[in-house]
Parts: sequence; C-alpha cells; structure tokens
Amino acid sequence: MLLSDLQTGERGVVTRVAGHGAFRKRIIEMGFIKGVEVTSVLNAPLNDPIKYRIMNFEVSLRHSDAMKVEIVTPEEAEREIANHDDFRALEAEETTLQHIAKERSRTINVALVGNPNCGKTSIFNVAAHAHERVGNYSGVTVDEKVGTFKYGGYTFNLTDLPGTYSLSAYSPEELYVRRHILEKNPDIILNVVDGSNLERNLYLTTQLIDMDITMVMALNMYDELQKSGDRLDIEQLSTLLGMPIVPTTGRSGQGIGSLFDKIIEVFEGGGYRHIHVNHGRYLERHIKQLRTHLYEHGFSDEISTRFLAIKLLEHDSQLERYAAERDPDGSALQLRDQIAEGYKKGSGRRLVENVVDNGHKVDVESGHQDIESAITDAKYAFVRGALAECYVRNEKSTLHSLTDRLDSIVTHRWLGYPVFLLFMFVTFWCTFTLGAYPMDWIDGLFAWLGERIGEGMSEGPWRSLVVDGIIAGVGSVLVFLPNILILYLFISFMEDSGYMARAAFIMDKLMHRMGLHGKSFIPMIMGFGCNVPAIMATRTIEDRKSRLLTMLVIPMMSCSARIPVYVILCSAFFSTHAAYVIMGLYLLGMVMSVLMAKLFSRYFVKGDSLPFVMELPPYRLPTAKAVLRHTWEKGKEYLKKMATIILGASIIVWALSYFPYHEDPKQQAENSYMAKIGKTIEPAMRPCGFDWRQSVALLSGVFAKEVVASTMGVLYSTSDYSDGSDCSEYSESSEYSEDADDFRIASLIRDHMTPLSAFSMLLFILLYMPCLSTVVAIKNESGRWKWAVFTMAYTIGLAWVVSALVFQLGSLLL
Repeated sequence: MLLSDLQTGERGVVTRVAGHGAFRKRIIEMGFIKGVEVTSVLNAPLNDPIKYRIMNFEVSLRHSDAMKVEIVTPEEAEREIANHDDFRALEAEETTLQHIAKERSRTINVALVGNPNCGKTSIFNVAAHAHERVGNYSGVTVDEKVGTFKYGGYTFNLTDLPGTYSLSAYSPEELYVRRHILEKNPDIILNVVDGSNLERNLYLTTQLIDMDITMVMALNMYDELQKSGDRLDIEQLSTLLGMPIVPTTGRSGQGIGSLFDKIIEVFEGGGYRHIHVNHGRYLERHIKQLRTHLYEHGFSDEISTRFLAIKLLEHDSQLERYAAERDPDGSALQLRDQIAEGYKKGSGRRLVENVVDNGHKVDVESGHQDIESAITDAKYAFVRGALAECYVRNEKSTLHSLTDRLDSIVTHRWLGYPVFLLFMFVTFWCTFTLGAYPMDWIDGLFAWLGERIGEGMSEGPWRSLVVDGIIAGVGSVLVFLPNILILYLFISFMEDSGYMARAAFIMDKLMHRMGLHGKSFIPMIMGFGCNVPAIMATRTIEDRKSRLLTMLVIPMMSCSARIPVYVILCSAFFSTHAAYVIMGLYLLGMVMSVLMAKLFSRYFVKGDSLPFVMELPPYRLPTAKAVLRHTWEKGKEYLKKMATIILGASIIVWALSYFPYHEDPKQQAENSYMAKIGKTIEPAMRPCGFDWRQSVALLSGVFAKEVVASTMGVLYSTSDYSDGSDCSEYSESSEYSEDADDFRIASLIRDHMTPLSAFSMLLFILLYMPCLSTVVAIKNESGRWKWAVFTMAYTIGLAWVVSALVFQLGSLLL
C-alpha cells in the first residue's frame, strides 16, 4: 500500500520510493529508505500535510508526496505469512516486516523506450518469454505490453511502450510514452537504441535525459554495428551520456543477461550519474531563467523543472495546460512568451553577425530562428558532438548498400508495382495450392471421425448434435488451419524483413490521390490477417482524417476469417483457377477501399492530411524462429476461436436447424427455426442469387466470418435435398461439379448453387459488415459509436448493391 493510505497511529515499513530527480533525492535524504519503519502521527486540519515519525524524528509530507512512498503494514505481513510456510518460523514481528519489506523491495519496474524499429519488442520477448508481434516497420507496438519474470533474485515488471521518435505532443505514441513515464514512475527506463542508426536514436535519449530519470541503455542490433565495420567506443559514449550502455542483439538474445545485471546494479544505486544536455550558452541561460521560476512556484514535485521548462519553450500544448492549471496567474507562460520572443530577436542578430563575419550580407529578418527549432538543433548538435568523440563510420559498409540495391528493384518507378503483385500472387498461390494437401487430410480425418462416432451412437438428437453439429460445424472451419498458417507465414516474413514499409512507400501517391495516407497501407495489409489489430494499428497515423478514413475502409480487406468461405466456394466452382479468383478478391477489396476512401474524404470526413513521413528501415533477414513463432501464435488464436466462438455458433445453428424435429427430412429442412429465419430474409437476398440457406449463413457471419463456413457445413449436413427442393433453378451446376476438387463441404453445396451465385456470394463476403469485434475496435479507436454504426451500414449496402448487380447482369448475359 501507499504511505498516504496509513491512518493516524498506524505504521508500516518502507519498500520503495517512487519519483525521480530532486523530490526523490530529498525524501531519501530525510530517511525514507527501504526497510525503515514509519508511523502516521497526525493529519493537518484539512488532512494535508501529514506528520510522520521516522528514525525517532518527525517529518511533514504533503499527501501527494506520501503517495510516492510504498510500504508494507503488519496486517499485510500477516496475510502474506499465512500463505508462505517459510515465514512462519519468524517469531519477531519486526523481523517479519523487515523480511517482507526486503522481498517487496526486490521488485524492479522497467519501461522500454525507444524509436520504432529499434528492437524493443524483441528484447521484451526474450526477457519476458513473451510472444508479442515484432515487425520491421514503425508502429508495431500500438499499446503497452507488460511481462513479469524473475532474474538474479529480483522480480522484473517489464513494460514495452510504443515506439516513438520524441517526447513531444504531436502523436498518440509520444503522449502515451510521456504520460506513462510521468504517471507510473518506473524505477528504470531501458532506453533501447538501434546501433546502426545512432544519431537519430540518440535524439530521444537527450529528451529522456532532460526528464531526470534513471536510465540504462541497450545498444541493440550490435551485431549489425559490428558487421558494418563502424567503430564505437561504448565506454566513452557511456561517460558522455551519463548512463551505463550494454550491447545487445535482441533477435538472438545476446547480451540480455548482462543488460539485466546492469539494471539491478543501477537499481541498487550504482553505475548511473545524471548529466544535463548542453544546449549552448544562450539557450541554457533562458532555460535556467524559466526553470528557476517554475521551481519557485512549486513545480518541482511531480515533474523535472528542467524538462518542463524546455517543453514550455517548445510550446508543448499538453504541458502548457499542465502549467496553466498549477499557475493560475499565468506568470510561467508569460515569462515563457517573453523569453521566446526575446530569443527570436536575439537569434536573428547573432545569425546575421555570424554570416557577416564570413563575408556575406543578408537581410536581418532572414536570420530569425524560433526557440523550438533552436532547441532541436542544439540536441542534435550535442548528439553529433558526442559521436564525434567515440564513433567512426565505415564508409564502405555493405549494410545500406544492400538495402539500396534491393530498393532499386522493389521501389522502382515501374517495377515496384509488379514486384508487389508478384509477392501477393506467390502468397495466395502457396496459401491455397500448397494448403490444399493438408486441408484434404484434415477433411478426411473429420469425415472418418464423423462416421466412426455416428456408427457408435444410436439415431437421435445427441447423435445429430455430435456428428452434424459439432464435427461438421467445427470441422468445416478447422480444415482451413493450414491455409491460415501459410498466409501468416508470408505476412510475417514481409513484415519482419522490412518490405511492408516499402509497400507503403510505393503506394503513397495512389493512397494520397484517394484521400488516404501512405501509412494507411500498412494497417490495410495487416487487415489481411485480422481487422482488429489493423484498426488498432491506425494509431500510427498522425492526423485524425487519414486515421479515421483508414478505419472505415479496413473492413474491406479480406481477413483470414473469410478464407474458409473463399476456399469452400472456390473448391466447388473455381478449383482450377482458385488462386487467381482469391487474389482477385483481395485486390478488389483494396480497390474498393481506396474508392470508398475517396468518396468519404470528399463528403463525410473533412480536414487536411499531414505530409507523408515514414522511416524506411534497412532490410533484415527474419529469423526462422521469429517467423514460425508469429505464425504459430496466430494459429493458436484460430484454434482458440474454434473452441469458443465457432463451437458455440455450430451448436446454436444445429439446434435452430434441427428443431422443431420432423421425421420427414424435407419437412425438417422446410420448417426448422433456421429455415424460418432464412426464409424471412430470403426475399431481400434473392436479387443477389442467395436462397435461405446462404442468406442465413451470411447472417451468422456477423459474429465471426468463419461462422459462415460452419453454418453452411451444419445446414447441408442436417438436411436432405435429394429432391432438389428450393434449388431447382441451380440444377445446371451439377455438370460443373465434375471438375471441382471433391472435399466434403464443397460437394454438399455444389448441387445447390451456380458458379454465378457462388461468385456473387464471394463478393458479398468480401464487402459486407465486419465482425462485431472489429465494430467495437472502430468505436474504441474513433471514440464514437457513430462511425462504427456507419461502417456496418455502408458495408452491408455496398455488398448488396455489388452482389445484386453482378448476379443480375450475369444472369442476363449467361
């Protein structure tokens, strides 16, 4: 519990002091150290401040300061003793409290902070044995991930924060990371730096130094630094930055043990010294002036006054509000404005003097520089100065030359698009051609399993539930697991290698013309796997207009949940051209998404788009372990869905199609609850070429698109349509079926649809409303139900119009 929670007369033992900088130093000097007993003596009349007794003297603390001290009380100790046999031998209460306080004090809260692509999540995965997504493009981690593990006798709570280039207030990632540091007060900031791109990465390091927080640096991708032939004096850089630096290679786990050994050493008080980034004589004078004012007005308790002063000089909007709330007379912001204006005038004169000294004449006004730009320039100057003393670049490095050679092909003006289409075609060809073999094996297994179980059970509802409901329903979806795994295998490889960023690069101009942002392409491609994380990934798009537009069109990207329906229909009617048909559906979804984005941009979502700025990281060969792990993680999610959503939906669909029970199969098919629901909506779906079975299957897909396949499997397994009821107009399809690959589900539907109605259904599946999880994700990311409901409405309308047009025109022509 917190020290502020102690009631008058209660006592506890200090386990941790949170906070940083001057506050932490002051309170520790007053005796609030680990293992010391403290007693709450008295509250002031307004319950603030509070008087405490510690080390035989009394001290007054504000309630807000007491909240930063963690303690353990005798009551907590008793509860913990009851749960641990090894504590029961301790007879003296003081010894027990001391022991528990010591154990709790050996918990270290670590936050990973770094640029996108620096390898934070790789280190997190190795250290915490987690399986978070790692991709070689910005914005993979769009939310914090937390892992807990034990090492060296300590418990680590590790938090992987979103990748960010700075701690400004321009993007959600920047605000999120800064808020976490200021509000959660982690014990150690693990600053992860890409060793192959030091100058840019160290800019964020300078901002973290300004915050006056305890840091350890992981010099990640050290293997690439060594291979490049660059030379870095790590010990010298450590001295210049005032923090320990440990070389690591996150992908292989090299150096991770040494890294956490160093974190323990720093946590216990060694190996770290705080420095100030020198911004130059003029800027430092102004920073000191504003910092002194902030300190005198009580700003020193919650945030580093130096960091706050610098951010106010940079006109950081969030911290301006923070200052205004705590400084009602506005003196801090007034002083900031005076400093900024004075600096701008003074910088103009200084710059002109410098230019004149070099023999040139310029207009005085042209030399003016605002203080925000000057602070940024000064930080980069500090970084360049530090690297000049300890870093020597190998001009003959092959790392970037290889990237340049590959980019000359995959981002070529004319070759870029064919290369992208080739990647897509190979992906889909392998997904549906190579995946057909294990798919047939699994399908045969379920067919055999249904027969054996059916033979061992007597006729009745339980037999029908197991064979026609569970086995047919779940089996009709589980059969596509190989296809899902192959698709994710290719997507993981493209993400980890760095090609996804190039795809966004070559698509930016087209995206911009359609009202989207180049960065929109990455979430859209992620939508091929699952729409929900793709919607979440839109957080990496800075401006609201492009972010919202991307959310609205992602549902038209064919997620893996649609694959079972695609394969069923293509196997039944387009088996010899399945890869081309399915690739065409994926491309059509992309085309429709950009066309709808253009429409929405013009009429529904207003605003200007920000410029396209995105890092293009060097190509890296993904490790087989990482790619296979990511692929299997998605496979486990698919299996988990089989055991929950799909199983439940299959049972519900079976019950609705089995009851009320009739001995006559025809009466059963015609009068079941499912048939009544289907026939109610059939008139609206008939223009698209769907009978009640396809209509009700589409309705079930609202919950999850895989349910469409399981519903079809259950419906056609529980009904006997040998008389051709309801499907007489489809009789010509029986000739076509001879050329189709014969797997169980496809053969069941082959006599009841035509190639045209099947193609119409493929289009409907492609375009109609996303699953409910995606709808909720749109609401959460947009902040309003309005856009979630709008997405459901427009996708259903679009799917109906396109499918009806194709079916009606096709019927006239064919």
